[in-house]
Amino acid sequence: MSMKNNELETKSELQDESLFDKTVGRRSFLQYAGASAAGIALVAAGCRKDRGYDNPVMGGATLDFKDDFGVLNYAYALEQLEAAFYVKVASAPPASFTAAQKAYFQDIQFHEIAHREFFKAALGTAAIGSLEVNFESIDFTSSASVLATAMAFEDLGVAAYNGAGPRLKNGTFLLLAGKIVSVEARHAAYVRDLISNGSFADLNSLASLGANNSAGLDAALTPDKVLNIAKTYIKTKINVTNL
Repeated sequence: MSMKNNELETKSELQDESLFDKTVGRRSFLQYAGASAAGIALVAAGCRKDRGYDNPVMGGATLDFKDDFGVLNYAYALEQLEAAFYVKVASAPPASFTAAQKAYFQDIQFHEIAHREFFKAALGTAAIGSLEVNFESIDFTSSASVLATAMAFEDLGVAAYNGAGPRLKNGTFLLLAGKIVSVEARHAAYVRDLISNGSFADLNSLASLGANNSAGLDAALTPDKVLNIAKTYIKTKINVTNL
């Protein structure tokens, strides 16, 4: 099957499945994940065309930061949130979105699905289940509301990866996290520019998230601060230990 046909098949599936039951095809997943040769076997094992998760969250989720798996589960939780948001936007974008905006939000959707599926595969049986989101505060018919939420999610995602990176001890995981956060930063820059042209490199506006413009450093937040912000959009109770 060609890449084009594979992408069309994946997009067709996205129209029929619920927010947290999306999967991305194997070729698209490897393309977006950018996995190293040593990690391809692990990645491919998590890319089967299943319709849902094997371990849905029941009564809450626990993020135990005692080791790398806790950090990966933390990233997995945030990628679930982002993927759910972009799937919803891509399936029914605001009427005022341009064709270019619709196309780009489709691309972001597949990036976030790929990120989510990577962490699910890497964690295996140690992965937390699927989280329940709360998007009641978002007006998905309003481009202003969608763009503002996208900016908040992307800025928070970058700060989350930067803040959690030092906790990773495995060099392979750290490398892949670096590849993912660079993509998240591209998303953040694009969305910021849509809201206010030319603002994509404005670090001063991110000072509250830990950015330092004079040093040329992007935002970084510890997991407790990130989760405190993200909880507005997550119904599932998240317990944190060994932070």
